[in-house]
Amino acid sequence: MQSNNDPSTREVATLAGGCFWCLEAVYDELKGVESVESGYMGGAVVNPTYEQVCGGDTGHAEVVQIKFNPAVVTFGDILGIFFAIHDPTTLNRQGNDLGTQYRSAIFYHTPKQKEVAQEVMGDIAREQLYPRPLVTQLEPASTFYVAEDYHREYFARNPNQGYCQFVVAPKVAKFRKSFFDRLKKTEKTKA
Repeated sequence: MQSNNDPSTREVATLAGGCFWCLEAVYDELKGVESVESGYMGGAVVNPTYEQVCGGDTGHAEVVQIKFNPAVVTFGDILGIFFAIHDPTTLNRQGNDLGTQYRSAIFYHTPKQKEVAQEVMGDIAREQLYPRPLVTQLEPASTFYVAEDYHREYFARNPNQGYCQFVVAPKVAKFRKSFFDRLKKTEKTKA
């Protein structure tokens, strides 16, 4: 039997839900998540830059790649949070962020992840949790391109930046309130 500290028991999830700064800031605080890396997936250009992706011509989405311990947090749990912190009913848009790079997408790494995603999305549709249908794309994972260094831990390093205050911070606050029992125990959450 493998222990919970065995790196071979780790899984990877790749999600697109608008700006990657928002997703990274939320998943950084989730118990069971070991790392979150911002990047790009789903396009045709090799080694795209942020400027190219923002231009909308590469086909990439801004994504986060999450490495997690499934003994602590399941892929289904990660998707539950994903659907709670972004609007999966607006095509190629999150708030004022507009373009295919901001689409809602789940890039599955295994047949089991595809199955779980289909179940979660089916449950959301049956329960009519949103006033409009889901537009979240379900695609096989492709090459992941790591975003430029200045995007890493962007919210943690730039909490007073305008976009962070008005877009990222409310999503992090919503996550903290809705999933308080799932937070990593840090100095911030102990207070």
